[in-house]
Amino acid sequence: MKSIFEEMGGTYRQVGDYFIPNITLPDDGEYQIGKYGRMRHSNLKEHRQILYNNYVLEGALFKHLAEIDQACNERMEIIVFAMSEQEGVTETLKAADQMEWVRRMNSIRNRAEEIILTELVYA
Repeated sequence: MKSIFEEMGGTYRQVGDYFIPNITLPDDGEYQIGKYGRMRHSNLKEHRQILYNNYVLEGALFKHLAEIDQACNERMEIIVFAMSEQEGVTETLKAADQMEWVRRMNSIRNRAEEIILTELVYA
């Protein structure tokens, strides 16, 4: 009598007295996961466990994290550029008053990161 696993095409290998299913995970490839990908991973694992488990079972977790990380970095560049232009934070300001430029750019980056975290990482 075949098991459901065997009926679906699964095979076993014998190790000593035990039969172990031949199960392999799909090839995830090599993904670069940065700051935002790691933050998304933590958020999924702690607050969205069903979604996290679905990604793991489908073998798509690392691909998803890499996509989120890339999207966050691209969006961050766009938002920082747009906000700095809108608020007049230019190279002229940097040459005239470097500390003011740094203060304003830090403020812009912090606000842009809050937008990204809300839209992409914690959504």
